[in-house]
Amino acid sequence: MSLRILLPATLWHLLGCLALAVFASTLNAAAHEIRPAYLQIDETAPGRYTVTWRTPIFSGMRLPVVLRFPEGVRNVTAPAVRDLPDSLVETRLIETVDGSLSDKRIEFVGLEATITNVLVRVHSLEGLVTTEMVHPSQPWVEIAARPERLDVARTFIAHGIEHILFGYDHLLFVLALILIARDWRALLLTVTAFTLAHSITLTLATLGFVNVPGPPVEAAIAFSILLLACEIIRIDRGQPSLTARRPWLVAFAFGLLHGLGFAGALADLALPKSDIPFTLLFFNVGVELGQLLFIAAVIAIVAALRLALQSILDGRAAYLASTYAVGAMASFWFIERVAAF
Repeated sequence: MSLRILLPATLWHLLGCLALAVFASTLNAAAHEIRPAYLQIDETAPGRYTVTWRTPIFSGMRLPVVLRFPEGVRNVTAPAVRDLPDSLVETRLIETVDGSLSDKRIEFVGLEATITNVLVRVHSLEGLVTTEMVHPSQPWVEIAARPERLDVARTFIAHGIEHILFGYDHLLFVLALILIARDWRALLLTVTAFTLAHSITLTLATLGFVNVPGPPVEAAIAFSILLLACEIIRIDRGQPSLTARRPWLVAFAFGLLHGLGFAGALADLALPKSDIPFTLLFFNVGVELGQLLFIAAVIAIVAALRLALQSILDGRAAYLASTYAVGAMASFWFIERVAAF
């Protein structure tokens, strides 16, 4: 069945509204600015722990979150702060009265007033590793005595889903792919090519085989969305276009670029090399699930409204408006990111 049949003229208005809504919601938000904080706790002796607390810097200001350890925990060494270009790293040595942090609660005071998560990683003397993502809605973590491997997988799947759903530039790119696809087969091939490509570069970049600075990558991602919007206009005007003939090829080429952007989410966490293969696998699974959720939501909403609406709106005008909205947002991001170099 053709996508043009599923999405009649009236329903192109829906995609137009969706793109315009994303455009409006992102005027005051920069894509991928929600970088997580990171708390690393390594047990060096019974009851003694090395604590590394990394907080991101946004617009020159440190994340306003303070660690609060439970009663019975004291500093052995005073916190030492190190300034990095995008974050502050605080290290200290602590000890507990009863000899363990197990089942104790660590609070992140002020996290509830932010939109930033905290990744917590605890490494015990026995070699057990606890990894958990703390959200502003529950700004504390309880250290598990016996961590489960499944909990770590669940943490990074959720992180991958959250990363793609809050990655407005990636969502706009996927929306543009939906606009370009002529039928179900073209959409399947295009999305599969995009998924395969960004999985390749995500893996290579996270494992250290490819190292590209983040700011140029983010600017290039914005430019890729702008180019795709221009291609949609060319297709609508009936002009020859490689994107119209081989959308999967264009999606694959740009997907390689977007994968480098996804890799930044794991690089920000500064995970130990031994943890990277496992976390990479489940983070990538989360990214793909989030992408499929977005595509399914767009198609499901369109199909539902197809039953409710009749031809009461100018679908082509809305289709073009959505394309120009995508292009305008991409232009804004591109200029903003290039100016930040």
